[in-house]
Amino acid sequence: MKSEDTPFEGGPLDGRVLPVLLGPTGRPPKTYRVPVPDAAGGPPTVLVYRLVPRGHSRMGIQKGWKYEYDPEGKVDRPKWPWSKPDRPDDGPDDGPNDKPADTEG
Repeated sequence: MKSEDTPFEGGPLDGRVLPVLLGPTGRPPKTYRVPVPDAAGGPPTVLVYRLVPRGHSRMGIQKGWKYEYDPEGKVDRPKWPWSKPDRPDDGPDDGPNDKPADTEG
């Protein structure tokens, strides 16, 4: 398989250049996940890096790719028309038929 030396920016891998395997189209994967083992033997922490363009030349040609650190590390999901929108994790949403507990009716 082909690989390409890709720079990393931000986070613990800042300034490093690692070989990343390329896909069938010759492009690196959109996200790069790095599991970091816990010193106490707990579950590993996963660092997430997102693929972004490295820059453009004067003629507007893209120079390549780089990975930027994503501290939130959200999971990418396909954006299908029938998919439900993302909901915050702050609790259940009151539906149209839900009534507050202290009102009558």
